[in-house]
Amino acid sequence: MSIRLALLTEIISPYRIPVFNALARHEGIDLHVIFLAETDATQRQWLVYKNEIRFSYEVLPAWRWRWRSWHILLNRGMWRALSRFGPNSVLCGGYNHPAFWEALAWAKFHSSHFAAWIESTSQDQRNSSTLTRLVKRLFVRKCSAFVVPGKASFEYVRSMGIPAERIHTAPNAVDNHRFAALANSVRGRDPQYRGELGLPQRYLLYAGRIIPEKGVFQLLEAYTRLAPEMRSQVGLVFVGDGSAKRELMERAARVHPGTVILPGFAQRDQLATFYALAEVLVFPTLSDPWGLVVNEAMACGLPIIATDVAGCTADLVQDEQNGYVIPAGNVQRLAEAMAAFARDPKLASGMGACSARLIESFSPESCAAGLAAAGVPTSPSS
Repeated sequence: MSIRLALLTEIISPYRIPVFNALARHEGIDLHVIFLAETDATQRQWLVYKNEIRFSYEVLPAWRWRWRSWHILLNRGMWRALSRFGPNSVLCGGYNHPAFWEALAWAKFHSSHFAAWIESTSQDQRNSSTLTRLVKRLFVRKCSAFVVPGKASFEYVRSMGIPAERIHTAPNAVDNHRFAALANSVRGRDPQYRGELGLPQRYLLYAGRIIPEKGVFQLLEAYTRLAPEMRSQVGLVFVGDGSAKRELMERAARVHPGTVILPGFAQRDQLATFYALAEVLVFPTLSDPWGLVVNEAMACGLPIIATDVAGCTADLVQDEQNGYVIPAGNVQRLAEAMAAFARDPKLASGMGACSARLIESFSPESCAAGLAAAGVPTSPSS
């Protein structure tokens, strides 16, 4: 049976394009993706790689407003878009925008299968108000199936009373081959790239938004706890932008000895350069549903230091095998993990090779297979 699958998601994220391309190639799937907006410039400076899109899609007219923790995204045309495509299955990437509720109403009215793509975990501190939880549970009760990226989100959905057989895993993925190839190319011209970007000979890397919730201040504090001779030999690089960047720069300027660099935001392919030349990726987040930078870094052959609240940790980080798992917010444990790599340059190569092996199964094709399984109608409609 052919599945006419409408997949709804917020923006054209660069890391989703390879997954949706793979899903469009999946046997028995007629895919149409509906984006609520092209991008969200208030949060990230991502380029929109439309030239890489190999699936049918459209972008709805939208109006967006953000103020502090408040976020409103309003769309026109969801009902019409679904009616034009006529799906017998709808896969919805959220519950937090009116357009997603409109899609739920459309699916119920037309007796179409409706699945929710949920990435939240029990450790995720975003939108944790009582009202938010009630709204999410109401939405969940209306869904026929669920798709999650990994173990932490699987347990979260199970905690809402959903039977395991209704939950499908689509492991979060990036284009592993692209990142690995870019990293290998960069390492072949190490001195050139290091000189152009002003990078230390050895450094620990953070990549992501520069905001307090990502644990960036705890990371800087952990770096200051390294022995002075370690800081003299190993730098710390923060790649990204965000509301806390100015304060982080001010604090970093007071670190001595040591080298702390904040080169700013990097697009997808340039990120591979920073991964390729680093010794380890540090992901000190205090709350995160996943953390795709960990996928990217592992594809580039890096070991990982990650907190236990990151959604990806249970799936991607094996303690003392391809990195270290530390308690969120524990600066001393973070400093100890960083010191292990600073003391032993050979540690990174062994653990990095393990990362490269582990990430192979977290491919766009594997993710697409999970999405396809969640899209199979439980009560097929013609």
